[in-house]
Amino acid sequence: MKTTSLGNSDLSITPIGFGAWAIGGSGWEFGWGEQDDKQSVAAIHRALELGINWIDTAAVYGMGHSEKVVALALRTWSGLRPYVFTKCGLRWDEQGYVHRSLNAASIRQECEDSLRRLNVDVIDLYQIHWPTEELEEGWSAMAGLQKEGKVRWIGVSNFNLEEMRRAQAVAPITSLQPPYSLVRREVEREILPYCRSNGLGVIVYSPMASGLLTGAMTRERADALSASDWRSRDIEFQEPRLSKNLALVERLREVGERHGRPPGQVAIAWTLRNPAVTGAIVGARNAKQVEGNVGAADLSLTDEEIAEIEGKNKTEPVLVTAA
Repeated sequence: MKTTSLGNSDLSITPIGFGAWAIGGSGWEFGWGEQDDKQSVAAIHRALELGINWIDTAAVYGMGHSEKVVALALRTWSGLRPYVFTKCGLRWDEQGYVHRSLNAASIRQECEDSLRRLNVDVIDLYQIHWPTEELEEGWSAMAGLQKEGKVRWIGVSNFNLEEMRRAQAVAPITSLQPPYSLVRREVEREILPYCRSNGLGVIVYSPMASGLLTGAMTRERADALSASDWRSRDIEFQEPRLSKNLALVERLREVGERHGRPPGQVAIAWTLRNPAVTGAIVGARNAKQVEGNVGAADLSLTDEEIAEIEGKNKTEPVLVTAA
């Protein structure tokens, strides 16, 4: 699988990375329901076998559980070590409810906790998960961790244009992690052009809209999502948006059939075709899902197919709900 440099870093990453949000399991505010850790480890191993060379997780995913599962997968992996990316700035209480904090002392503690859970000496890319009014304090702490060698490179997630400029005034940003999919396109207006013109790497999350565009989601399955799965509360999985999104899936399916590919691969490839995008974070809960998605890395779509997928009406932007 080909690789591309991530922003100003020496990291050369594959177009697809393994997303470890869902393997955090249930028990917290943005959980995905029950998850088998053995299947999670098998999914990570299969991703690495197929050439993926980076894993993206976060301290908050499963309240530390995702990082522990990633560590287990790496401990039992005999091949080349992948890059490990994680995030800070979201803390949780005993009930699993999440709040934001970019206090410098909090970030330092989070870093130490992530290093321990991941069982690594250094984090390859450490990212602020969500911005707060403490942005400058938090970003200064991130730069300090980089100078101390605890993290190699530092990035941001879910930042808008003004917030990125504020951070850049303190220390260079290596990369941005924004939501980007056919359902969430608002970053195309200003954020992706800014990243491209300023040499920032971009690793997009939820390119398949949290499973909505895989082709496996149906109206019945959406209705049956458990209360422990945050998607049961997401407006994209509810009417009237659900019908519109399922119609989009059928367009993805039609294009995919010509290439012998499933709809999810087409959705991922659609995000990768943007010249500002360095890579896409693709989550998986088992090895079969990995195998069904990894082919998007070499799927090229024509301009005519892009127009067909997008249709005449582009999706209106909505507020982010998770990740």
